[in-house]
Amino acid sequence: MNDPATGPHGCDVDALNSLLRGEIAAVATYDQAIGKFEAKAIASELRHIRDEHQRAVVALRERVTTFGGTPSDGAGAWGEFASAVTEAAKFLGPATAISALQQGEQHGINQYEEVLGNEAVDAECKNLVRSDLLPKSRAHVTELDRLLGSAN
Repeated sequence: MNDPATGPHGCDVDALNSLLRGEIAAVATYDQAIGKFEAKAIASELRHIRDEHQRAVVALRERVTTFGGTPSDGAGAWGEFASAVTEAAKFLGPATAISALQQGEQHGINQYEEVLGNEAVDAECKNLVRSDLLPKSRAHVTELDRLLGSAN
């Protein structure tokens, strides 16, 4: 008998759905932040990061489905928190908004690192995290550091 959390193929689809919800939240949060910077060159760079998160959403949905799960379609509690932080940051200035995005990226990095240590997540999924998703999240933090310097 299969554990519903791990799906019929032995992968922890709950862990994958958690990552998926985080990526959905990231897309929504970047959309909000881009609105704050629409008239500035920084919006283009934020759109690039948002697009990478959107590609992660697609990849994670595929993985959840492949492993017999039903992909999450919302950001869940993290999305609500991220939206609230970003909304508040929009009123406090560009540096605060970028800082909020950085905090979200760091949260995503922490989630990805947890998945790498989860024995219930199969090697193929860990490879996606290790070779693609985690390095991009780390690069986003570096990019946001650079943008933070130009926003001050």
